[in-house]
Amino acid sequence: MDRFTGKVALITGAASGIGRATAERLAAEGATLSLTDVAADGLEETAAACRASGAEVLAAVGDVSDESSVESVVADTVGTLGGLDVVVNVAGILQFRDLRQTTLEDWNRIIGVNLTGTFLVCRAAVPHLLERRGNIVNTASTAALAGHPWTTPYSASKGGVFALTQTIAVEFGKQGLRCNSVAPGSILTPIQQAFELPEGADPKLVYRIMALDEQRGPETVAGAIAFLASDDAAHVNGTCLKVDGGTLA
Repeated sequence: MDRFTGKVALITGAASGIGRATAERLAAEGATLSLTDVAADGLEETAAACRASGAEVLAAVGDVSDESSVESVVADTVGTLGGLDVVVNVAGILQFRDLRQTTLEDWNRIIGVNLTGTFLVCRAAVPHLLERRGNIVNTASTAALAGHPWTTPYSASKGGVFALTQTIAVEFGKQGLRCNSVAPGSILTPIQQAFELPEGADPKLVYRIMALDEQRGPETVAGAIAFLASDDAAHVNGTCLKVDGGTLA
C-alpha cells in the first residue's frame, strides 16, 4: 500500500516501541517522516531503518513536555518538509506505584509528558494540519477506559488524552481536520516490559489488564494507527480504537 505517498507525518516517541513501529509502517506506505524523541540513540536507529526503506526522514531530539521544543520541532517539520498532513502522538511514560507512595513530582512528570505534551504538539500542529485537511492520532490506553491499579497519574493522563482527542475532533471537524485515538493494551513494548508490581500489591489485580488474546508487539498498534491516519478512515473522527486483545471486552 502507498496510502501516505506525498504526505508528511510527524511522530513523537519515535525512538522505540509503538513510535518506532509506526514510523516504520508509515515509511513502508510512502510517508515522509519527521521523528522526535528524547532518546537520541534510539531515534537515530529508527530514522536509519526508515531511510533504508526509502523514506525521507527528518529526526530531531525533543521533549514534548517543553513548549519551545515542541514549537521548534513543528516549525522545522513544516519548514524543511514543506507541510504537515499527519501527527501521531506516541511519546509517553508509565509508572506502577501505590497511590499512597505517588509523589507530586511523579504526578507532574507523567501528566507533563503524556497529557501536556500531547496538548502542546496538537496545538502547534493544528494550524498546519488545517491547511492540508490533515489528521491527528493520539495514543491513549485501556487505562483511559477502565480502572488500572497502581497507575494513578498514567491513567489520569490517558483519560485526559481521550477527552482532548474528542474535543479536537468536534472543534475542528467541520474545518476538515480529524482527530482519533488508539487505546493499546497488553502490547509488548519497553514500557510494558518494565512492569513490576509494587511491594505488597495483590497479583490477582493484574488479571484486570491482561488480554484474552496473547500479548502482541507494537506493530499491532502501528497498523491501527496507519488506518486511522489514512484516507481509509475518512469518516472516522473522535473515536478511540481499542487494540487490546479483548482486555475490556
